[in-house]
Amino acid sequence: MSGENKDVCQNCRGLGYIEYEKDGYSFMEPCECKELTDAKERLERSGISVEFQKKGFKNFNDRGMDLLKKAKAMAIDYCKTFPDIRGTRYNSVLFQGQVGSGKTHLSMAICNAIMTSHKTGVLYMPYREEITKIKQCVRDAVNYDNAINRYKNVPVLMIDDLLKGKSSEADVNILFEIINHRYIKNLPMVISTEKNVDELLDFDEGTMSRVIEMARGHRIEIVGREYNYRLYGN
Repeated sequence: MSGENKDVCQNCRGLGYIEYEKDGYSFMEPCECKELTDAKERLERSGISVEFQKKGFKNFNDRGMDLLKKAKAMAIDYCKTFPDIRGTRYNSVLFQGQVGSGKTHLSMAICNAIMTSHKTGVLYMPYREEITKIKQCVRDAVNYDNAINRYKNVPVLMIDDLLKGKSSEADVNILFEIINHRYIKNLPMVISTEKNVDELLDFDEGTMSRVIEMARGHRIEIVGREYNYRLYGN
């Protein structure tokens, strides 16, 4: 048919559902295209760039290093067990330590797998950039609530480079509000940070002890410049 939009599903005409009749009643069922459409929408809402959407376990280079192999295995295990642990106290994952060791790559691989395999929404929070935006609207209650609530309530929150740069009392307050809410509601987080345990606790023990507790069983610290692929190649 001339002028027909080939990008629109021809089964449901873009509605996402197909109507059918049974025993004299009308019913709606999801069209085959809906899962793909939902997946695309999850990616768009995630804030994860197209480049980061390419990060997976298959293209993570452990360079034959035992600790990186262990980090990758931990990340894969987290994805496999995610449906069982997502509503529990120990439902998060924490990558710590060396710059350039692949912490963000593995975090992204987890998030991409969660969105595609487990059909769960993820929100990417580049820490320094987003914490600055939230602080800029702290005097406006409506805008502040809108800014912070998306991080408090999204099914899975990825915080990249947690505590990067200088921190202030405002950082403590904002992070506590986000993390404590997620802690109480058992909402998972995927976190990467250069900080070790002592540095996290020195920032704020109440906040960061919650993070460490939630990541029990899925926390790894990578220490040593030999793990920095930027210095020694891919």
